Amino acid sequence: MSAVLQADPPLLLRDDRDGTATLTMNRPQQMNLLTGEMLDALQSGLDAVAKDPGVRVVVLAGAGKGFCAGHDLKEIRALGDRTKIEALFHKCSRMMQTIMNLPQPVIARVQGAAAAAGCQLVAQCDLAVASDLAKFAAPGVNWGFFCSTPGVPLGRNLQRKHAMEMLLTGEVIGAQQALEWGLVNRVVAAGELEGSVAELARKIAAKPPATVAAGKRAFYRQMDLGIARAYDLASETIAASFVHPQGREGMDAFIGKRKPEWK
Repeated sequence: MSAVLQADPPLLLRDDRDGTATLTMNRPQQMNLLTGEMLDALQSGLDAVAKDPGVRVVVLAGAGKGFCAGHDLKEIRALGDRTKIEALFHKCSRMMQTIMNLPQPVIARVQGAAAAAGCQLVAQCDLAVASDLAKFAAPGVNWGFFCSTPGVPLGRNLQRKHAMEMLLTGEVIGAQQALEWGLVNRVVAAGELEGSVAELARKIAAKPPATVAAGKRAFYRQMDLGIARAYDLASETIAASFVHPQGREGMDAFIGKRKPEWK
């Protein structure tokens, strides 16, 4: 099934296949800038898949040569007033947190440049697969504004000094360095990107959805806790997964040496 969000031309495309919903930012001529309208489209798209029981995995992509070049500085300059600019960033922050709170895992499919809030978007996704042509940067410092909001997920994904190097220098890093620093999970040849992401999505979609949703939720919650409370939360979560019907089916299948049947 394919669907289109927004209209004429659509800001965001949605394509559903085999339990995977692919959301594609569709402003290639503007490098898929995160304008207020694009943020609204992404928020609506994410909210829709969150409620769709048929969606097991979400792929976030960008049309054209670039993944996403971040915010539209012309739009921000035109807003002028600090209150209006803060409202735009609050809107963006809400969308970013929706990715984390989504019950389905989200995979960023990065074919080209991901800069500023575009780099933030990659870091905020649960997983990321990049083309060997992809490049990443948090360049705000070069233009007089520190990339503070991209620093939130960058600081939670990369080692602190790597994140600070990106934020303090504004320099571009290539796909291989992004892999070494932990910003992406895999780097593949450009022609293999779509297939590689689809294969990863299929592997995840084959897992029990309730277990995946609970595990994702607990993973992010425990990251902000002390070690003792983190273990308490993790123990509660894994115990709940064992008594859930999907957990019982998984145990029965393992013991019976058969493939589990998820309902």
